[in-house]
Amino acid sequence: MLSIDPSSQSVQDNYKLLIGSIVPRPIAFVTSLTSEGVLNAAPFSFFNIVTANPPMVAVSVQRKPGGVQKDTARNAAACGEFVVHISDESYIEAINATAANVPPEESEVALAGLTAIASEHIRVPGVAEARIRMECVLEQSLPLGGTEGAPACDLLIGRVVRFHVDEALYENGRINAEALKPVSRLAGSDYAKLGDQFSIERPV
Repeated sequence: MLSIDPSSQSVQDNYKLLIGSIVPRPIAFVTSLTSEGVLNAAPFSFFNIVTANPPMVAVSVQRKPGGVQKDTARNAAACGEFVVHISDESYIEAINATAANVPPEESEVALAGLTAIASEHIRVPGVAEARIRMECVLEQSLPLGGTEGAPACDLLIGRVVRFHVDEALYENGRINAEALKPVSRLAGSDYAKLGDQFSIERPV
């Protein structure tokens, strides 16, 4: 068993260990609005549930070199809203296309050929191709890591104010994961599909 001190190696080496070990990771496809009203979108695999009471999700948006915020984090902080979509096989290629480095005045949604759809409770539109999307109000935006004056990331915590779920996925209050066909992130350019499922009952 290897024993590795993260302080003895580079940020890139630590990154490789993290993304190779913490797998599979669900992918949040996030839409946000610029101050000029341009609909931006990007995928993030540093994503998970915070709590169900009230429903909250967390998305960690890594900063660019020098501690420069990415569009999603900047937009969410300024607007106070964003939409999280669950990535699935049906539109994963389009999601990947939105990861292109384009200026804030260009919409990745349009670039990827996706369809904007109005939200019910927030100003930020969602994407119609997603089978699950969550309208979120920003609870907190936390700059973390890095160095003083140059954080490594922005942790966005969003409170879900509306769920939108494809009826074909919804069964007795639960999501049919097999029907959803979610896509998850591994390391590098590798992704994963759902794969085999099994059940283990928790001890009483």
